[in-house]
Amino acid sequence: MQLFYTVRPGDTLYQISRRWELPVESLIAANNLISPYTIFVGQQLSIPPGVNAYRVQPGDTVVRISQIYGVPAFIIIEANRLQPPYVIQVGQLLKVPPGVSYYTVQPGDTLFQIARRYNVITGGRSNYELIRQVNQLPSFNLFPGMKLTIPYAPPGDQGLIAYTSDRSGHDDIWLYSPQNGGNVQLTNELGDSFSKPIWSPDSSKIAFVGKNRILYIIFVTAGSIASIDQLDEGAEFGLDWSPDSERLAYAKQNHMILYNVMSHESQSIRQPGASNVEWFPSGTELLFQAPDASNISQLFRIRTDGTGKQQITRNTGGPLHNARLSPDGTFALYTTPGASISIIHTVELLTNNVYEVKGGPLAKNYFPEWSPNSSLIAYNATAFDDRGYFSQIRTVGRRGEDDRIWAISNCFSAPVTWSPNGRKIAYLSGCKEQEFANEMWVVDLEHPVPIRLLEGARIMSLQWSPSPIIDLPKKTYTNPLYKVTFQYPSHRQKINNERYEGVDGFFQISAISARQNIDEVCRGEAFHHLMPYGSSPRISPQLVLKNDRGE
Repeated sequence: MQLFYTVRPGDTLYQISRRWELPVESLIAANNLISPYTIFVGQQLSIPPGVNAYRVQPGDTVVRISQIYGVPAFIIIEANRLQPPYVIQVGQLLKVPPGVSYYTVQPGDTLFQIARRYNVITGGRSNYELIRQVNQLPSFNLFPGMKLTIPYAPPGDQGLIAYTSDRSGHDDIWLYSPQNGGNVQLTNELGDSFSKPIWSPDSSKIAFVGKNRILYIIFVTAGSIASIDQLDEGAEFGLDWSPDSERLAYAKQNHMILYNVMSHESQSIRQPGASNVEWFPSGTELLFQAPDASNISQLFRIRTDGTGKQQITRNTGGPLHNARLSPDGTFALYTTPGASISIIHTVELLTNNVYEVKGGPLAKNYFPEWSPNSSLIAYNATAFDDRGYFSQIRTVGRRGEDDRIWAISNCFSAPVTWSPNGRKIAYLSGCKEQEFANEMWVVDLEHPVPIRLLEGARIMSLQWSPSPIIDLPKKTYTNPLYKVTFQYPSHRQKINNERYEGVDGFFQISAISARQNIDEVCRGEAFHHLMPYGSSPRISPQLVLKNDRGE
């Protein structure tokens, strides 16, 4: 739920954003402020997640810290479970939330206005019904002084986000739909904490390395899963799909393997020490990392028939990791030399010019990913080590230019992924004591307010589908009593024989006897004053077919 800061005398947007190390543009977007971005005393501002930790200094008290941040002392006391007389120690790390977890209704407010103001938006439309549901309001009427919880709404974007999570009790691959907030479990006890779902370009398949290092393919629409190989212990688990979505490239036992998931035929190219095998857009060449004759890590390219090997880089330093080819095949990126220090470099393949990305303040830059149009790189930069480690969600141009911070994650490092249209970045947050994340967020680069998509279970990795239009897998419902058969989202759970529910809605089968025509019956049921189908039901006429017995 969103947190709200109350503006004090002398406050400016810049000052407020600096207290929690936020981009000021994010604060503006979170409240849909209009130029010249004037704020007034007593105004309630939604504050995006930031650096909400403070290291106690000599002479500090809870009251003094609350004055520094402009929040009531009780917020700090409650967040840190402090007991009277609220003694704190020098060096102690305190949580400092930016405000309270509710919005206080003002004269003239409506649910529609509140939803618009604080980005409770799904598919570009105000999702005020979600606010009503979360607060269990009996109607849409508001009165001044009411305290409302303001939720995050599914953004309504197309595509699906595949992610690894233990939300079922085991590490498995799941799908999240940004369109409606639905979740579907794709595997059952096949994944591991290191599993990373990799979409095929046509978004029909997902590859991942699971438990016991077995390489699996998920056929998303059909819901079937095939195991195709077992990788070496301690090996690099990089996977990449061919442009036609039929072949998978990976490294195993000093060979580069090209496996056709349709014909089940494989091809092997011997290359000692190879890793990070990637397809060029032509489908006839590969990019990979391997040691040169002097045993120094380099990037190479080679034709898929094993001929025409060419060295790309002239590295004289440490090993190259996380090699990624841009979607248009004109640039490659890599990180070096390792985990404690990780610097991103790009290589222009036409000239072999190498560019260094300056990156974050601690030289810990992780999870670089190309945008769909190859113009930007999204990555995660660790920062604020004096406050328990947070990280910045950043983008940079392919020659290291225009580096920009978009959002803050409270994880030491957080994987990122681009939306199909390249407008949004999804990332992980919600880490505790540097453990795995338990939240998934998304930020819109054209309206940079972070929106939480998921919370409550460990999430290890994520990837957004390349295709913008794809539906969650479906199941078929059949009821012989009512003589109906239709498809429904497979994540909806059975409540009884006639009703199935999910986070995106429900369906229920019933029969109504009435003298009116069918249109009047449906309208009376849908728009009943008790609102059994929400505030905005939609009636969809369907054709009822007879079977061969005339029923």
